[in-house]
Amino acid sequence: MITPEKQVELLTRGCVEVITDEELVDKIKRKGRLTVKYGADPSAPDLHLGHSIPLRKLRQFQELGHRVIFIIGDFTAMIGDPTGVSSTRRQLSREEVQANAQTYLQQVGKILDLEKTEVVFNSQWFSRMSLEELINSLASKYTLARILERDDFATRFKNEKPIYIHELLYPLMQGYDSLMISADVEIGGTDQKFNMLVGRELQREVGQEPQIVMTLPLLEGLDGVAKMSKSLNNYVGLTEPPDVMFGKLMSISDELMWRYIELLTDTPPQEIEALKRKVGEGRLNPMEVKMKLAFDIVAMYHNEQLAQQAKREFEKVFRQRDIPSKLEEVVISKDYLKDGKLWVVKLLVLSGFVNGAREAKRLISQGAVRINKQQISNPDEDIVIEDGMVVQIGKRKFFRVVLGE
Repeated sequence: MITPEKQVELLTRGCVEVITDEELVDKIKRKGRLTVKYGADPSAPDLHLGHSIPLRKLRQFQELGHRVIFIIGDFTAMIGDPTGVSSTRRQLSREEVQANAQTYLQQVGKILDLEKTEVVFNSQWFSRMSLEELINSLASKYTLARILERDDFATRFKNEKPIYIHELLYPLMQGYDSLMISADVEIGGTDQKFNMLVGRELQREVGQEPQIVMTLPLLEGLDGVAKMSKSLNNYVGLTEPPDVMFGKLMSISDELMWRYIELLTDTPPQEIEALKRKVGEGRLNPMEVKMKLAFDIVAMYHNEQLAQQAKREFEKVFRQRDIPSKLEEVVISKDYLKDGKLWVVKLLVLSGFVNGAREAKRLISQGAVRINKQQISNPDEDIVIEDGMVVQIGKRKFFRVVLGE
């Protein structure tokens, strides 16, 4: 039997902040089994590796016998979380939200034990809430001054950028979720701290025992700068094909690699330090460490056999500079050709692999385009179009040309 103190030691490992450790120990001693909450708005159809950090923490709670509730914010997603944004988010339709929510369970099941996970949609209570309840249960419980303490709201207010009333309600609605399930603990990224503390205060307001707030680090995207986000295209999706996951992970910097190992794998801290020493002393190539990271993550979300295949494919394409085993086919109608030739920029645009002629010209000028392994350097060139020719754009984009009528 693991003692409450040992549980807290395990559960708080990797957390940025816990409010508070002492309360968490006390709750486990008194209650034994805690209700642990994590919420996600289905504002996009895919979860990514950034989401895996809180989900892996929830898995730890499950393994210790605690009750985990995964709240799908199908109602709050139609508002849009204003956290960390400098302008009002686009509001999603109910149809968009429902379509996204349907994909979440399958993805969450890659990390959580779904048989031990309670999934709740917050539309269960919000869609039935009357205007009177909204005013009495939410709007009257928090002052505008407190809401404007949030950094993002304060910045927008100072810069005279609009803040809409529905955005001000968002932290209260996230807090109300905690109240409705009587959460003992809420887990979220550091950017969610304000919203989670609102939940703590709302619970206290109605006589519920306040939840413990556990904040976890935010994962930088592949660029190593901004938070991982699909909208910034710097993400690795949990359900992406193995070779795509592997290739994306191999593209991160050597510096970012260590953070990914720390946050996304179960590698013990002492082992990470030993690897860093070996790399620093020149006894280990960082590429080999990165290959293991990519292999471990692909195996985690797919399986070892697919991870091995993805590794072999990566080595084939990037180390041996060979052509991938599987290529997307792009049909080019003969109507576009003149004397069997086509402007190379138009070929790239027609493929859909570039965003217009300007990007195509830039990539060609940078030497990032190859046809049948031969580099193309002149953006004004007309090239002979042959059935089956292979076009490479950058390091990871390939397609095979198929001549159509």
